[in-house]
This record gives sequence, structure tokens and C-alpha cells, in this order.
Amino acid sequence: MKFSALPFALFVLLASSGVSAQNAPQSEPQSWSGRWFARVSATQAEQPHWVTPVATVTPRLEQEFRYDVFHQVTPTGHVTNLGGGKGLELIPTHNTELLINLPPYLLHSNPKSLDGWGDFSCTLKYRFLSRNEENGNAILTGFLAGSVPTGQHKNGSISAVVTPTLAGGKGWGKFDVQATLGGTFPVNSLNKLGHTVVSNNAFQFHAMKKLWPETEINSTFWEGGTNDGKKQTFVTPGLIFGRFPIHKRVAFTAGVGFQIATTHFNQYNHAFIGTLRMPF
Repeated sequence: MKFSALPFALFVLLASSGVSAQNAPQSEPQSWSGRWFARVSATQAEQPHWVTPVATVTPRLEQEFRYDVFHQVTPTGHVTNLGGGKGLELIPTHNTELLINLPPYLLHSNPKSLDGWGDFSCTLKYRFLSRNEENGNAILTGFLAGSVPTGQHKNGSISAVVTPTLAGGKGWGKFDVQATLGGTFPVNSLNKLGHTVVSNNAFQFHAMKKLWPETEINSTFWEGGTNDGKKQTFVTPGLIFGRFPIHKRVAFTAGVGFQIATTHFNQYNHAFIGTLRMPF
């Protein structure tokens, strides 16, 4: 399995620093890592404590290392996506999150398609409104994502892409809804790529202490480009397990989902999604 060690090493360093800071006597001045983790804890205490959906990007601010795997059934063969374009998620300041997404590695069952790395991307989140469960159980966040065409052998886009998104969520007891609405803006090759509007809605229920069943609706609408006027929608039932403490701040969360195409046009018909997260 292709895997980059740098973000994982940074995760281990940060988590270890946080554990050391927690073990330090309270009378001692906090180190930079101690101040960092204190800010993260205070920031997350202000927001709902739902879990991140399998496919939909959560409006909540998270600090974790994430690794996803997709297995898609396409008209030309199976495609396995290792990494899922996920990676290191950090909360550098109050109300913000930075996602450093690793390029995924794509494996093809069709011998005519070459395996290779996908595109590198980053996302910046800014949380506009946050209410934890005791104060309204709601959140509103803006995203700005950007990708660069680093993919090999046609495993990425032919253009850099900017994607602004608005995300929100509301909870009622053990039930919550998390939703996003965004659009893609290619830097060039607009005649081929066009613009897309991407909508995701996740409906979750906190069934047991560590169990979150959910259903997601994931849709893409094309305007311009080779897919002009087309729409693609998936229904994605899923199940998330977590969060399981490992040591101090470090925990483990896992989830699975299965995407089912509900529209006549679809770039793939079925897809299995597995997600592993280590919050810290």
C-alpha cells in the first residue's frame, strides 16, 4: 500500500507533545504544544460532539489523521482509491481548521488504465457559528478548498480547481443533520471540465455509546463542459464506530459506507468506502 510517512510522523509528534503537556504539573508554564492542545480543546468544546460522516465533510472542526479507501465499480472496470484524498487535519487557531490532504493512489483493474497518484489538495475551514449540545446544538462553517493537478497517468484533474463550500448542521437529541453545498471552479480547461455544484446531506442517529448509523445523499450537478446538464446522485448508508480512547488525547474512529447510484447518469454505479481516523 502506498503511504506517505511525513504527515503521520507529524501527527505522532503533535500527539506525543500533547500527552507530555497533559502530564506536566499545572504550576509549570505551558509549552507551545500545551497551549495548542488547550486551544483545540476549548474550540471543540464550543461545538456539537457528533461524529464526522463517512463521505460528507463535517462542518465541525476536527484535529486528526484520516485515511480512507474507496472501491468503485465503473463501466470500464474497478478502481481502488487508497487514501481518499484525506490526511492531516489541524486546528491552528480558534474557529479555523486546516486540512492537508494527501494525494490518493489509484489502482485500476482495467489494464488500459495506469495506476498512479492523484491530485494534492488543501482545505481551510472557518467556523462562523457554533453551539454545543447545551446551547442550541448547531454549527455553520465555510470551506475554501484548492487542488493542483499533480496526478499521474490521468489519475487527477487536468486543471487546478478552487472549491468554496458552505456547511451547516443541526442536532435534536440523538439525531443530527450535517450538510454541505459547494461549487468547483477550474482555473483552466473550462470547456472540458465545466462547473459543478456539489450537495451532500448526512442524517445520523447516535444509537449506542459508540455506534452512529447514518444515511447520506451525495449529489453532483454539471454546468458546461463535457457533462453539461447532467446530474449524479448516490444514496450512501453507513455505520461509524467510535470514538475509542487509545492514550490521553489520542483516539480511534472507523466507519464503512456503500454508495448506490440513483440516477441514470453515473460515473460509477457502486462504491465501498472505508474510513479510519485518529483524533488527537
